[in-house]
Amino acid sequence: MAYDTRLARLLHVLIHMHLRGGTTTSGTLAQMLHTNEVVVRRSMAALRAAGMVTSTGGRNGGWVLTKGLETITARDVHEAIARGTVFAIGPADDNPACPVERAANQLVADSLRDGEHALLQRLGAQSLAELAAQITARTEG
Repeated sequence: MAYDTRLARLLHVLIHMHLRGGTTTSGTLAQMLHTNEVVVRRSMAALRAAGMVTSTGGRNGGWVLTKGLETITARDVHEAIARGTVFAIGPADDNPACPVERAANQLVADSLRDGEHALLQRLGAQSLAELAAQITARTEG
């Protein structure tokens, strides 16, 4: 099963952009993520729509942070790129009249709701500035 790595990759990108302190090209980001520039531009477009970055063209163009990392949480990034549910599992729909299926589905639905709530709460409690500070402390220590 393939994982959706967009959240981790974009957290990585935003923190690098902050640490670099300037404009970062799609080419540089593509090299960092071992992907192509089209994938980077598509991902960054979601962050631009959320007001986290902007892009400039021309010789010295690229992507620039428009917000400080202290104002961006991991949940903000997740919400900028979210498509569908957080988890790839879900209830069955084979026999809705069956009381066993209904009970199993209720367990799955309740667990997913609780898990998603906990995940989003944790992501919302972590600013990217805090994450960047942890990284900086590890590399300096």
